[in-house]
Amino acid sequence: MKMHNPPHPGLVLREYIEGMKIGEVAQKLGVSRISLSRILNGKTAITPEMATRIGLALNNSPSMWLGMQADYDLWQIEQNQTFHITPIYA
Repeated sequence: MKMHNPPHPGLVLREYIEGMKIGEVAQKLGVSRISLSRILNGKTAITPEMATRIGLALNNSPSMWLGMQADYDLWQIEQNQTFHITPIYA
């Protein structure tokens, strides 16, 4: 089932860390505060490495974070691109 306008995973992550300081969370993840802030503000995609860090820190699956990122990316492309592709197989 297709999701309508899925949220950027950074917005979901923001809910998980609500009440915590971004700098403290970044330190626990082993990343810079700027890198984490860009994700939380939906400016940067969650990479497989970051998904692994988040999954380990929150005791959930990196695949969940990558799946959310893929859903978000695909929805964005579907809304903003018109592809003129010729089918390979007729």
